[in-house]
Amino acid sequence: MTANRIRVLLVDDHEVVRDGVKSLIDANDDLSVVAEAGTVAEAIAQAERTRPDVVVMDVRLADGSGIEATREIRARLEKTQVLMLTSFADDEALFASIMAGASGYVLKQIRGGELIRAIREIGAGKSLLDPEVTRTVLDRLRKGKTMRDEKLARLSAQEERILTLVAKGRTNGQIGTELRLAEKTVKNYVSTILSKLEVARRAEAAAYLARHTNTPGSH
Repeated sequence: MTANRIRVLLVDDHEVVRDGVKSLIDANDDLSVVAEAGTVAEAIAQAERTRPDVVVMDVRLADGSGIEATREIRARLEKTQVLMLTSFADDEALFASIMAGASGYVLKQIRGGELIRAIREIGAGKSLLDPEVTRTVLDRLRKGKTMRDEKLARLSAQEERILTLVAKGRTNGQIGTELRLAEKTVKNYVSTILSKLEVARRAEAAAYLARHTNTPGSH
């Protein structure tokens, strides 16, 4: 086994796609698929278990977004790099991927050899993001509605959505109805949000969000 083999976690909710990409990766002596996942929860668990060098991450997963999984993985494993794999060229998804800490973004239509090269580049610590694209994202950030506060940055995309609704005065039941979640699930999310923001009450969390949003009143 090559000493500097790049260890890859493969995340896609289609088993056929995973099998194809796994065969492609494992055909290279310097690459190895150490785990696979089909959901956000599995991706985070497998990343923590195997601590891969590179995660090849589908943007759309059965139980949520690969972008959310990327944010969580990057928060927990700073040495693990993420390559987003998607069927669609989508500016919003690209923007969100960079925000979440991805090092690259490729389309599923990519040729096999190019995907392998992308994994190697990211495994070597390089970024595959076009500097012009990255600059555009940074400009959007500077003009964006939320100045990324350290504590707010701890929140997942779903937690941000729930906090925004809390700030609008919604009850757990109303939030559950709007986001199609059980009220108990919302309650658990709210507890996590309070813990991450280091506040004791919903009103304090709402006030914290208001203080760190530079265009109050925007949707």
